[in-house]
Amino acid sequence: MSVTITMPQLGETVTEGTILVWVKQIGEHVAKDDILVEVSTDKVDIEIPSPVRGVLVEILVAAGSTVDVGTPIAIVSDEGVRESAGYPAPSADAEPKSDREQQTTTDDVTGKERAGAGRRRDISPVVRKLAAGHGVDLAAVRGTGKGGRITRKDVESLIAKKNTRRKAQPDRGGEPDIVALSAALPADGDVREIGHLRGVIAGNMHSARQAAAHVWTSVEVDYESAELTRAANREAFRAAEGFALTLLPFIARATMEALSAFPVVNSQFDLAAGTHTFFKHVNLGLAIDLDQRGLLVANVPGAESMTLRAIARSVRETAAAARQNKLGPDDLRGFTFSITNPGSFGSFMTAPIIPPPNAAILSTDAVTKRPVAVELADGSDAVAIHRVGHLGLSWDHSAFDGSTAALFLKRIKENIETWDWEHELR
Repeated sequence: MSVTITMPQLGETVTEGTILVWVKQIGEHVAKDDILVEVSTDKVDIEIPSPVRGVLVEILVAAGSTVDVGTPIAIVSDEGVRESAGYPAPSADAEPKSDREQQTTTDDVTGKERAGAGRRRDISPVVRKLAAGHGVDLAAVRGTGKGGRITRKDVESLIAKKNTRRKAQPDRGGEPDIVALSAALPADGDVREIGHLRGVIAGNMHSARQAAAHVWTSVEVDYESAELTRAANREAFRAAEGFALTLLPFIARATMEALSAFPVVNSQFDLAAGTHTFFKHVNLGLAIDLDQRGLLVANVPGAESMTLRAIARSVRETAAAARQNKLGPDDLRGFTFSITNPGSFGSFMTAPIIPPPNAAILSTDAVTKRPVAVELADGSDAVAIHRVGHLGLSWDHSAFDGSTAALFLKRIKENIETWDWEHELR
C-alpha cells in the first residue's frame, strides 16, 4: 500500500507552497510523524511529518519548486509493498528527479496537465514579491536555476542592472541625484546572502504596505496605577506563576475591553470582495522577536474573555514556544488584532506595519519616569514623578476613520489609568 503526500493547506488564504528541503531521501525508512520535508509559504515555514510508517519511494517535486495546495509531492510505501515492487536499496547518492522529470510524474499522477501553463509555478513566493516590489516582469527574466527556474539572484541581478542604468542617466536640471550618491558607498562591505526567513519577512512587509491605507495615531499614557499594582504583587505573582509580571498583560487586558467598545478595530475590510467582516471574538496576534533573527506573529485565540492573569500566561507560553520553534501553522494564523512590544527594547514611538488582513496593530513603547501634572484631592495641582509611555496605533483608513482611532486609544488610556488593577489580578 502506498500513500501520496500532497502540499498541505498552511493557512486560510494560502494557495501554494515552496519545497525548501527534503529531510528524507528516496529509499529512506520513515516512521510515522518523522519529518519528510520543509515547506515555505508567504505566511509560514513548517516541517511536514509523514502520516504513515514506510519508505519514501518517490519525490515528485524538487526543492525550490512551488506548487499548488493539494499537489502530490511524494509517495510513501509500506515496507511490504516496497519489497514486492523491487525498489532499490537506499543509497547515499539518491537524488530527487529533475524538474522536467517531476513535472511529467506529477502530471501522470493527476491525470491531466497542470493548470495555468502560462504562469511559472516554480517561482517561490519570495521571488514573486521581490519582483513585484521592484516592478520586474518575471516573463522577461531568464532563469539560471535548475530546469530554468527563476531564482532570487536572477531577479536581484535584473534590479541591479536597472539601478545601474538609472545612475548613468544625465543630470535632470538640478534635481538631487539620490541614486548617484549611493555609488559613493565604500566597496569593502561585508556582503551576505539574505536568509530565507528575512526574505519572507521582507516580502510580507512590502505586501502589507500595499494592502492597507496606513495611518498612525498615538496617545501618552500614565502607567503609575498599573505599575504600583504590578510592584506590590511582583513576588506573589512570580511565586504563583513562575515568571515575572510585566506591563504588557495590563495593556492587553485594557485593549480587549476597548475592542468590545469599538468592534470595527477588530474587523477585516476586503474592498475587492466588497465585504467588511466584524469578528465576534478577539484572536490576539503577538509580534514576537526571535532574538533579532526575525519576527513572527503568533495567535492567542479568544483573548477577549481572558483575565489579566490568563493573558500573562498566554503571552509567556506563546513567546517561549515561538523562540523554541514549537509553533505550528494553526498558531500563526487567524489573529484578528495585533500587539507589538518594542518598548521592551527602549523605543519611544513606533509606527508598525499592519499584518493583513487585520485592520490595526497596537504598539507599546517604553515606559519611563517623568514629571507630570496631577490634581490633588483638594482640587489643586502639583507635580509628581510617574511612569509614562506612549501607545501607537497603525490603522487601515479603508476600514475606519481618525475619530475612531483616537477614541479607541483614549479608551485604552482611560482603562489603564483608572481601573482597579488589584481586583483584575485576583
